[in-house]
Amino acid sequence: MTSLPKSIDHIQVPPVKIQGIKSDLVEFIAANVEWDGKGRWVEPFLGSGVVLFNIEPERALVADANKHIINIYKGIQNGEITGPAVREFLNKHGAELEEQGEDYYYEMRERFNENQEPLFMLFLNRSCYNGMMRFNQSGGFNVPFCKKPERFRQAYVTRIVNQVEEISKIIEGKDWKFKTWDWRDTLNETGKDDFVYLDPPYVGRNTGYIGEWEKNEAAELAQETQQMEAGYAMSMWSDNQYRENEHIDEYWSDHILRTHSHFYHVGSTEDLRNEMNEALLIKNGCEAPKDVVADIVGDDTHQATLDSVTED
Repeated sequence: MTSLPKSIDHIQVPPVKIQGIKSDLVEFIAANVEWDGKGRWVEPFLGSGVVLFNIEPERALVADANKHIINIYKGIQNGEITGPAVREFLNKHGAELEEQGEDYYYEMRERFNENQEPLFMLFLNRSCYNGMMRFNQSGGFNVPFCKKPERFRQAYVTRIVNQVEEISKIIEGKDWKFKTWDWRDTLNETGKDDFVYLDPPYVGRNTGYIGEWEKNEAAELAQETQQMEAGYAMSMWSDNQYRENEHIDEYWSDHILRTHSHFYHVGSTEDLRNEMNEALLIKNGCEAPKDVVADIVGDDTHQATLDSVTED
């Protein structure tokens, strides 16, 4: 049975890239949360899935409003998307991209917006500008080309194939449910033994991920989350060189707050790609003891500062 806190020796990077991916924060998250593993690991905002794939719970309910991400992982889970299939697809269309240039990228983007097929999404996700995941009001993927026609060289394709195959191994034999749901639907399905990890779009930061994350919805999420019996923790930006996140003081001030300095490399503009203090807001009673966290995190380059608003 998976329980937390836990030490993660190797971070499994997923095949899907997305703004705010938590690859550099997984160890910090896994070290700071306490959960006995009796229920399900629940994520209403799956995103790239990197936290799920590194926690590796036996049972999970994970959801996202972005159906394309969910369809990729459902495809891996049911065996429709395999390493060989990904290699064949990316080699074929990567060769066309290298020969025809950006016109072929936009052709593939148009085809995806018509057919909605997961492998087309994977191609676009790995060849669009700066790994963004953005859609227009009609639901069409609208991120421009990354300007690298040679993007799908053999080593790069092999890396993506390996990621798909590793994720397939992690999913195999586990009771995981992937849903295209609104976050409210996911919270409504949560039981008292479950643990909920929330990684919503960051309020006050326009990522353009899917739809717009309004302040009133962030406030509603805070209210609904804090009424749950289940344990929970939420990732949120705390502060950067420009400003502090007032949302935390307004809605989460009575929670355990632990912070971690992190640098974003993925984003649409430079102000979204800078050093930031990340907050992990933890329900009282669900935080790992500080000495345990220190033993797990150690003195590496991603060392967290263990500040708390309250230790009650």
